[in-house]
Amino acid sequence: MITRLALEYDGTDFAGWARQPGRRTVQAELEHAIATILREDVPVTVAGRTDRGVHAWGQVCSYPAEALDPVRLNALLPRDVAVLDSAPAPADFDARRDASSRTYCYRIVRRRARPVRERTTALWVPGRLDEAVLHACAAHLVGTRDFTAFTPSETMHTRFTRDVLAARWERDGDVLAFWIEADSFMRHMNRVLVGTMLEAARGVHTVEAFAALLEGAPRSAAGATAPPHGLALASVAFEDA
Repeated sequence: MITRLALEYDGTDFAGWARQPGRRTVQAELEHAIATILREDVPVTVAGRTDRGVHAWGQVCSYPAEALDPVRLNALLPRDVAVLDSAPAPADFDARRDASSRTYCYRIVRRRARPVRERTTALWVPGRLDEAVLHACAAHLVGTRDFTAFTPSETMHTRFTRDVLAARWERDGDVLAFWIEADSFMRHMNRVLVGTMLEAARGVHTVEAFAALLEGAPRSAAGATAPPHGLALASVAFEDA
């Protein structure tokens, strides 16, 4: 028996998704809640493994046990995690393996006054930015690209190409959001992409130089890593959905 869970969380006070000794993680909180009800330890597999401080609006998980009422789970979970749905899944379902794509969103507040309500969910960027440059950079991301320049040099990854299905910047009032959908992502990849595009929008890099980074350039050639609090895993897609 396999269960599929949908959940959301505020990553501010978490050391990331994955269980770590002595650290507060989303996986540890969720597995503890499930174990409390089932009276046994049950491993949870996740579709998108988020880093420290990164949020999730549409995370998907699976575990090998019966489906539990979200109300019961949420009663045991802390206020910064919520199960949105819990349902039986096919016997061979695996949230990580079966995910066909993940979509992330990085939000930026564009105004002179610092944000209060969104201080933990969006990056404040009050200075000058050429938004046309941001759009041009995003257009270069679509397709199969080499993202070696956008993940830490000391990495566990052995494959650096990713298939980007969509990438765009959207503005809604004071908020400028970067949306990207790909088959999978590497550690810090979205945050380095955002940091580098912001540098290009300030004139530090040209659009052509940004595009050249997607041909396997080293990490040192790309820009700074944007802070984690502006990033959220927005949704996960599956072939059968």
